Amino acid sequence: MPPSYSEYLQLDELLALQEGTDGKPSSDELHFILVHQNFELWFKLVISELRAARDILDRDYVAEERIPRAVHHLRRVIETFRLMAQQWKVMETLTPQEFLNFRDKLGTASGFQSFQMREMEMLLGPQLRDGEQRDLPGPAEKRPLVAVVSDWLARTPIMGSAPDDAGDDTIVTRFIDDYLAAHATLGVETAEEYGGTPEIKARFTAEAEGAREFLAPDGGVDRARAGLLFIESYRELPLLAWPRRLVDTLVELEEQMVLWRSSHARMVERIIGRRTGTGGSSGVDYLDSTTQWRVFGDLWAVRTLLIRKNALPQLENAEFYGFAGGENG
Repeated sequence: MPPSYSEYLQLDELLALQEGTDGKPSSDELHFILVHQNFELWFKLVISELRAARDILDRDYVAEERIPRAVHHLRRVIETFRLMAQQWKVMETLTPQEFLNFRDKLGTASGFQSFQMREMEMLLGPQLRDGEQRDLPGPAEKRPLVAVVSDWLARTPIMGSAPDDAGDDTIVTRFIDDYLAAHATLGVETAEEYGGTPEIKARFTAEAEGAREFLAPDGGVDRARAGLLFIESYRELPLLAWPRRLVDTLVELEEQMVLWRSSHARMVERIIGRRTGTGGSSGVDYLDSTTQWRVFGDLWAVRTLLIRKNALPQLENAEFYGFAGGENG
């Protein structure tokens, strides 16, 4: 006999898991428990989808037809985070006094202790802010998504050249040098258009130096960043359609994570103000700091140094990317 709806979802067991510490939760405490249990269920889905996307990309060669599947898994994560951000609105129906009435029951329990949250962060990869890396506790099960994506970007064909092709280093270096020259020239022109004061010129000079340091740290071209720049610059090429979709999806995923964290911080501030968190953390101050961290920092940073289409280096081997002739990208 096929299972009933209740049996398939194991509802008897599921609905018996909201008893709190004393088996007599008030309606406010029940609401608090349910919202956080929902988060943990969504975290389970997010972890599953991130693993699936990571495993698709974690290979020496990723067939073009496999990238849409990775994007599909990541888009499910995006929509899950969008939904979770709205769940904080349900929490905001809890008044400060209603929370204080059962807060002591939590003891030192805190959302910071969520092992699924830690697992999710390790799956994504180290978080960076202003060049500083936040260490994540515990060993990673496999390589994080950010490392897998970096390797995938490093294999991007640039001007028709792949990493194992003869002369690839020369071709990639020439592309980066030409790009940086165009970037610097546009900076000089724009500085003059903005008034040409020493302060404005210094600002654009700093941007040019920052672009060089990003693309060629320590004097050597970073091929993953060069591949990312090529995808973003020539994103209209047919062969780059799904790679740039994947890049955009990763940026949107992190954007939704940041919005979820920001919504979390505002909900907490609304209910407990700036007091110390239940786990002894700094509470809202810590939550606000997490909105500054980025996992896919390069995917955000490259946007700072993009230049307009008609200033890009002349595309070589256009037929390699799925069309012949025409304008750049």
